[in-house]
Parts: sequence; C-alpha cells; structure tokens
Amino acid sequence: MFSMLGVFLLALNLPSSTKAFSNYGSSATHMSITRDVIMQKVAEVCREELDGLEFNPRDSSPEELVQACLGPKAKGEVSSVLFHKALREIYYPNGLVDRDFANSAPHHFHSEAFLEGRGIITEGVGTIKQSLKKGNLKAARETLGRILHTLQDFYSHSNWVELGNTEPYINLIRPYLPLENLAGVNTPTCLDCASGTCSNPILPNILKEKKLTSGYLGLYSAAKPEGKCSHGGEADQTSKTIPRGGISKDEPRTDNKALFDAAVKAATEATSQLLDDIILSAGNEDFLRMMGVARASILSFVIDTTGSMSDEIEEARSVAYDIIDSKQGMQDEPSEYILVPFNDPDFGPLFRTTDPEKLKTEISKLTAKDGGDDPEMCMSGIQLALTGASSSSEIYVFTDATAKDFALKDTIDALLISTKSTLSFFKTGATGRRRRSLRAASFEDYKDLALASGGQAIRVSKSELPQATDIIRDTSTSALVTVLQRARNDGTEETFSFMLDESLKNITLYITGRSISFTLTNPTGVSQTHNEANGKLATFRTVGNLWRIRLSDDRQTGTWQISIKSNGPYTLTIRGEMFYLSLS
Repeated sequence: MFSMLGVFLLALNLPSSTKAFSNYGSSATHMSITRDVIMQKVAEVCREELDGLEFNPRDSSPEELVQACLGPKAKGEVSSVLFHKALREIYYPNGLVDRDFANSAPHHFHSEAFLEGRGIITEGVGTIKQSLKKGNLKAARETLGRILHTLQDFYSHSNWVELGNTEPYINLIRPYLPLENLAGVNTPTCLDCASGTCSNPILPNILKEKKLTSGYLGLYSAAKPEGKCSHGGEADQTSKTIPRGGISKDEPRTDNKALFDAAVKAATEATSQLLDDIILSAGNEDFLRMMGVARASILSFVIDTTGSMSDEIEEARSVAYDIIDSKQGMQDEPSEYILVPFNDPDFGPLFRTTDPEKLKTEISKLTAKDGGDDPEMCMSGIQLALTGASSSSEIYVFTDATAKDFALKDTIDALLISTKSTLSFFKTGATGRRRRSLRAASFEDYKDLALASGGQAIRVSKSELPQATDIIRDTSTSALVTVLQRARNDGTEETFSFMLDESLKNITLYITGRSISFTLTNPTGVSQTHNEANGKLATFRTVGNLWRIRLSDDRQTGTWQISIKSNGPYTLTIRGEMFYLSLS
C-alpha cells in the first residue's frame, strides 16, 4: 500500500547529476542506504531487548522484522503500519534536501563547506535527542532524514575515498574534534579532465598530502576558485570551467565504479555510526519508539468532576479502567498515561505516570463536587492534556455539559493537528447546563473537534456509557486507517461509495446523528438495511447517537456503497485496521 520509493522520488525535481547516490537503477541510493542501516539497527536493538527470547525474522522485510521484534511479547495481531510510517517520515525529508537546499553548499558538502556541513549534522543530532526526550517522534524522524542526506553526501561529494580512507570520518559527528588537513581556498585540487569522465582527477600532491576537498557546484554560474575541482555533470555549470570534469560519485560509471562502491560503503558505515550515537544517548526504548517498533502512544483521560456528574462518574471510571486493562500487553500499550480532571471554575492538576495501576488509583480518587451554574472548563482540561502529552495522544473526555471556555476551540484544534492526537467525547445527559454567554457552546463544538482529529463525539445516557467501551477500543489502535469521512449539516439522502481491499481488517462504519436510516450494499449488489441488526453483510449496534456497523470478516473486496437518509445533521466515518501480518 505504501510506495516508499514513490514518496522519495516525488520529492525530487532536479536533474540526477546534482543528487548524491541518485542512480535509482542501482542498489545504492540515499533511501536504500538509510533503509538498510535502519533495518540493521532495529534488528540489533530488538534482539538485545528481547533478552533471550527467540528473535528469528524470516526475511529482511519491515513486516517480518516487526513480527520478530514484537511477536513474542504482544497479544493478538501485530501491525507494521507504524514502522512504515516512521520510514516514510525519514525518507521524505531526506529527499527534500535535494529540492529545498539544491544550491546550499553546506547541505551537500559542496564547495569545500566542511565546517558548515558538519555543523548541520551535529546540530541535527542534538535536535533529534531533544525531540526524543520531549516525545516528539515525528520531528526526530524528519531531522534524522535530513541530516543523513548531508552525512552521506560527504562521501559522494568529497575526495575522502580518493585519499585511500576506508572508514567513515568520525569527526563529522563529533563537534569537539577538529576537521583537519582541509585544502585552503587558494589551493588547486584537480587536474583538467576534458572528457569529464576521468577516473581520479585529484592532483597528485593533494593525494600525497591527504588534503580534503570537495567539488564546487554551480547551478546558475560557472565561476569557481582557480584550480578547484567541480562536482560534475550536466547541471553543474562549473564543470565546463578548467579544470573541467568532476569528482562526484553520485552514480556508478565505468570510470569510477571502485570509487563509487567505496563511497557507498563509507556512507553506509557512517550512517550506522550516527544511529549508534543516537541509540547510546536516547536508549533502546526511545529509539524503537522513534522507529514505530515499540509503544509510542499516550493515553489521556479528561474527566468532568462537577456535582452533576455524581451519577455518571462511577461509570466513567469503570469505562476508563476497562480501556486501560484492554491495552495491557498489546502492541498499542501506551508508553505513558495522563489524567486531567476539570470542574467549574477549576481544571487540573495533570497527573502523569508510566504505570497503569497508578493511573487507576488516581482515577479512583475522583469524586463529583459542586461547581458553578455554568458549564465547566472542559476545553482548558483538554488543552492541559495536549500540552502535557506532547505528541500521539489518545484523549477521552467524559462530561455531561457543554464547554464554558469554548473560546479555546481553535487553540485545541491547532494542538490536535500539531501533536497528531485523537480526541473523543462521551457526553451524558440531554442538554448542557445553563450558560450566560452571548454565544452558547453546544455539542457541535465537541463533534467538530472529534471529527477533525479522527475521534468520535457520542451522546449517551448513564446506562449506555459502559456500552461505549467498544467504541473506545475501535479508535485506539495504531493500525487504524480512515477509509472515508463525511459530515452533512442538512437532513438529506445521499449515497457514499468506498473501496475496500485485502490489506484492511475489522472494517467499521460509524454514523452519528438522530433519525438515521441507511442501506449498505456490497460490490456484488447484496444489500442490508438499518432494520437488520445481524445481516448478511454486517452487524449493527446503537449507542446513544451512534450507529456502529462492523462488516463481516468474509466481506467482499471492491467498491461498497452506503445510502443514508436523515432528518438532521449526521457524520459518517469508515475505518479499518491495516495489518501486514499476524501472530501464528
């Protein structure tokens, strides 16, 4: 389903002669080097973390690696979706370096910009380590992709391997070590190569003295210091200025095959060294989290403790316990847990722990207490949970009222986007308490936020709240993908089409709204209506304002349709779980 090479190539729009390791017909590209080393490091760390448990991946695919790494420890099915996502978030910014920094010498070690290029790498390593400490995994991945491009370019664009070096230049990732024996700006470094394909145009004295240089690149100008090497290739204007030719090893040719192979080998080992440095600093667990091969999500509960919740808070507590317990030992077991109570006019404090039992103990202490007449500080509680969670949080809100502080809605929306978090509401009671504001908040505010984040906004009675547990489980898996999502404000009749293939399991449709009727039709024309709770195509359940429609496991692949008729606003969300493999 994921075309990683396609994602990588779409990022690039420059002639191949300006890109390092850019011959996609060969096995050596930025992507392939990065992928091979990441797979190797993940395997090494998994083997160490399993500590005696069997670790025998059958092949080198991401799917098999995740199976071998998580299989012995996880219950149920194991998905490699997060690993694929992590790889894409590294590959894509890696490729963008050629587009966004095409004319930046430090980003490619062009034009002898060694100190500046090393600065990009070492600063990036520091950023990765800080991002991992803060739990910002996406930022860590993106930075890793960018600096690996720069690091690998050093070996393709400099004369490091021409000097006879067979090991990586460790000083490039050690800011406290000097970069020695650099060719001066006035030092000639190359012989003239009229054909442009000389095997090694580096001047003999530069080779003898072990002087480090790199090719000058001019996309818009042929100017370069006298006697300096060029990068080479049709896009490099300086390659036509004497000394002509170039020293880049971006692709294998008959005249540079040995040097190309040496550059690939050094770049591969340098990539391994940089990842070793990150693993040593961050630790095995955070490295695996960054790569999507370990627990990564944060589970947050935001619970209303105002007096009117006295009948519901016990049920909310029971549902929270159930979802906490259901995740234990699973691939989606959270790395951290957060609790934020809110009232009127107070919210917080935030409670954070890595121990699920401690979270349950803290939830057990919650009691409903009197608040003001207005709805509570729900949005403030959500904001506190989002800022405390930093990224990849699943937030579940239990309340019986609309928000007093609804002016924070846009702020919450921005935080959900930036942290890639999911927000779901479980609202009991028919209406919120009285509000004195000019613009009254409503359940629609909750629905808007939930829909935008990929969550659910469900109205339930106290007695129905325990039935919502399955909905929570549905929306809290890392393998979840959204097939279709639509919202309609007017009561109309409309038919929606959606495509299903073999990669998805546990296909579930959610419809929120009142006075709903629908007909579900599979690719062969077989239909089932809302009156058939257990039919040929699916099983239906209703919880409050929500219809939950689970397709049969043996459902047809192809184009499905659902026709919905409603007298009022409604939403439709279709989701499935993507699994590349399962435990035997």
